[in-house]
Amino acid sequence: MSVIRKLLFGLAAALVVMIVVGAGWLWQVAGVYGFNTILRRGGTYWITVKPDDERLSASMQLALKSPVPAAQPGALVWQEPEVGFEVAELPVLADGREVDRIFLSRIDPTRFRFVVHNAHRGDRGIDEWEHALPQAVLIVNGSYYDMHGRPDTPFISEGVAMGPQQYDAKAGAFVADAASADIRDLTHQDWGSAFAGATNAMVSYPLLIGDDGQTHVNVKSRWLANRTFVARDGSGRIVIGTTKEAFFSLDRLAEFLKASPLDLKVALNLDGGPLAHRSVRLNGYSQKFHARWEAQVEDDNVKLLRWPLPEATWAMPMVLTVERR
Repeated sequence: MSVIRKLLFGLAAALVVMIVVGAGWLWQVAGVYGFNTILRRGGTYWITVKPDDERLSASMQLALKSPVPAAQPGALVWQEPEVGFEVAELPVLADGREVDRIFLSRIDPTRFRFVVHNAHRGDRGIDEWEHALPQAVLIVNGSYYDMHGRPDTPFISEGVAMGPQQYDAKAGAFVADAASADIRDLTHQDWGSAFAGATNAMVSYPLLIGDDGQTHVNVKSRWLANRTFVARDGSGRIVIGTTKEAFFSLDRLAEFLKASPLDLKVALNLDGGPLAHRSVRLNGYSQKFHARWEAQVEDDNVKLLRWPLPEATWAMPMVLTVERR
């Protein structure tokens, strides 16, 4: 065997060993969810950019200025494609222009039921969920998940308990039973009692607006991302919103929602970032939104979340769905 062949053979053997070791490590850390993450979007990584980098959206660049321009709600007009299910888009205005937009659904829980699902394999994005749940008139991302795509907080899906059974929850929980749905403030109630009688439920955080009517996000942050929240208004309707852009940190989102014309009495943040997708399908009305933004910010260092396959849609291990009763 020539020297070149020996060298090529050695390199090939080393590459095989590296692949096998890497695959074993990935399986140990994230199981099948990790493999599907690689197959779906090539993995995930962070890059460091400046606050005015063109790879950030214009809204994110504006949100990173000091001081951050105050946000005001624009005109809000509700449509009702089906009795008990309304849709609207709330413009977010700052410096005289639109910097974000909140896609909204307002739902009568006596006419529609709410279900939470987990697909831990990481093989379902918004398209796959639409195919798997043709009866769902709304699909959005749900609460948080662990490295294996499993619920990271207490969770009930169609009566089946999932997630950790020992969990210190101080924020909030979404709960639904055969006849109603609500958001519970866990400041003075444990999650176990909040879940009593629920057929579908999930703990999430932070609580944006508590049942005292005040914002409950006490830490100022510059973490920017697409956001999803679930709330209850003064008429007992469930309001589900998703931001188009990543203008809001959580503390500023809480303040905006409190002052908005939505009349929210309690509001709970769900997971966010590039998986904050949204699908609405009913009576001739349809909407599909794919999120893409998340950035951690410390001083002038901005870490922007990226993935090698930019056109890929993220998997949604946790989803909240709405169906007709």
